[in-house]
Amino acid sequence: MAKLEMRNIRNIALCGHGHSGKSTLADKMLMLTGAISRAASVDEGTSVCDFDAIEKEHRYSIESHIVHFDYQNVRFNVIDTPGYPDFIGQTIAALHAVETAVIVINAHAGIEVNTRRVFAEAGKVGLGRIIVIDKMDAENVDFERLVGEIQELFGKQCLPLEVPIGQGHTFTGVIDALHPPAKSPGAVMDPNAVNTPLIETIIEVDDETTAHYFDGIPPTEEELSRDIAESIRQGHFIPILEVSGKTGVGVKELLDELLLCTLPPDALRRTALDDGGQEVELAEDPNGPLVAQVFKTRIDPYVQKLSYIRIYNGTLKKDDSVHISGGRKNIKIGQILEVQGSELKPLETAGPGEIVALAKLEDLHTNTTLGNWTMAPIKFPVPMVGLAAAPKNRADEAKLSGALHKLTEEDSTLTIDRDPQTKEMVIHGMSELHLSVIRERLARRDKVEIETHEPKIPYRETIQQKAEGNYRHKKQSGGRGQFGEVHIRMYPLPLGSKPEEFCTKERFPHMREFRHHPESNFIFVDSIVGGSIPNNFLPAVEKGFVERLERGVIAGQPVRNLAIEVHFGKYHDVDSSEAAFKTAGSMCFRNTFMNAKPSLLEPIVTLHVTVPNDKIGDINSDLSTRRGRVLGMDGAGGGLQTVEALVPLAEVTTYARSLSSITGGQGSYAIDFSHYDVVPPNIQKQIMEAAVMQEEEE
Repeated sequence: MAKLEMRNIRNIALCGHGHSGKSTLADKMLMLTGAISRAASVDEGTSVCDFDAIEKEHRYSIESHIVHFDYQNVRFNVIDTPGYPDFIGQTIAALHAVETAVIVINAHAGIEVNTRRVFAEAGKVGLGRIIVIDKMDAENVDFERLVGEIQELFGKQCLPLEVPIGQGHTFTGVIDALHPPAKSPGAVMDPNAVNTPLIETIIEVDDETTAHYFDGIPPTEEELSRDIAESIRQGHFIPILEVSGKTGVGVKELLDELLLCTLPPDALRRTALDDGGQEVELAEDPNGPLVAQVFKTRIDPYVQKLSYIRIYNGTLKKDDSVHISGGRKNIKIGQILEVQGSELKPLETAGPGEIVALAKLEDLHTNTTLGNWTMAPIKFPVPMVGLAAAPKNRADEAKLSGALHKLTEEDSTLTIDRDPQTKEMVIHGMSELHLSVIRERLARRDKVEIETHEPKIPYRETIQQKAEGNYRHKKQSGGRGQFGEVHIRMYPLPLGSKPEEFCTKERFPHMREFRHHPESNFIFVDSIVGGSIPNNFLPAVEKGFVERLERGVIAGQPVRNLAIEVHFGKYHDVDSSEAAFKTAGSMCFRNTFMNAKPSLLEPIVTLHVTVPNDKIGDINSDLSTRRGRVLGMDGAGGGLQTVEALVPLAEVTTYARSLSSITGGQGSYAIDFSHYDVVPPNIQKQIMEAAVMQEEEE
């Protein structure tokens, strides 16, 4: 491939709700531009994008895939993203690697829950946005109504850049609303009526062109071309286009509009921190310092680990030695690979704006920055639904551990924890479907069958008030004994409080030092005076506290958000030891905790449920039985409403099944972590009793 000029590169992410036709549309663009010569079809399992065995079987994307094509001397790098909210992490990562989000809407289904999500996520990143209404040949399509719903939800800046000729089975083409013909037989809307507000919206970003326009001087083609890109960059204009990806109607015109509307690599302001910690703007300069970021990782069974990177500055060459964020030494770049779905082709160099892959570099992970400057990490949603998992065959334990490590490399919304109480491995994902796909992938790719238990809820223990306590550990059984005595004060630590602001001399007048453990929001305060506990035993006391933090006290759940001041103690010249003081610290923690009004915290999630209007009452009634609090409702278009509510995670771990039952399969939902809140006393009692029973069984 000839060296790409940055101005001739366009990076776009195809995103939207599931089954909106994104992968089919990508395949059709590849075929039309000659990037592929064979037929490609999602339904037939031959799609260039959905090449994973699970994707072929289920007929939907579970990860993002990168393809490219050339059109009118412009290279389009396209990232096809999953449509289900369960795999939103893949979409979020892809949006950080592009300049333009092409949001695909199913003309028949209308605006669905993930359509809204990806529209908002693209706006957060500051991307240019284009709306493509696909499946215009489907039954019961009402284009004008759908445009009205889009404008109601996303704003009046969403305007048709094309007008369809016919809809449903009569959809045969599109008309350019920017250059409408005198007559438009079969047009669903009058292109000439659309033309005036369209031009006025586009040129509003250019004062000079606007002044000329209202003086009766129409904008030139050059001015329109320049102002369209700028108005899209500012979010002042969001074009609406129409196609049928399956039949190909409107796809050629879509390519022409993408030339006009997509943003070049240098259109967005992106920054990094230089080696001195100062923020610098990335200029997409091929001769500048190298700055590239890994936005996706994939474990390929043939080439092993693939790291997909977007280059923002400088030029990367084969066999280069480059610095990476978090690395102590440089790494040597082997092959640079051009990506076309599952096919890889070696390159010698890659410059600003390019999206390429690097193979077999174990030091690279999602969010790693290549170069001496460091980019901010991509922020992924917190996975909240957990399953305790174990291999069906005990001989597969090591194999399972390796397979799960690969999966967490590939998926930043997947975490693996080991429960310190039960010693169980707990897999945390975004939803039931997400975890189901993980289980299927383990069986297919890694040949590991697992057994799973009911979803585990990540409860937390904390305290509501200050308490004091002490504990003497004394044991004598012949020979050297054990002795250690610890006196403490325990304080609740408000969320968001800064350790240095909490640990003041006014609160702790005898404080010698404090240490903050951010992972548990725990502060250890050393206020020992007069050597009542020798300095060499204090780390053991702290270790006893930290171990108890993870073991829990009232329900076997991790303890969070507290401070402990050690202010007095006693020791024995012969019988005191680190082990004795560690035990004394742990037991003192336990006893004092019980006097500090202990409570359980549970994760609260924000639930976005989109259902037909006639099901709203049923949804609200169901949410009330789940301890949900409805925050509001918004019209979602197409006779649908979206209910937003705060609900305890424990009440919605299997919500997909309930929603399908309530709505007859017509509802959809998305879930986001919100915060932790205190568990009601009656439910806390049930959880504590269950924890005691489990401990007795073990």
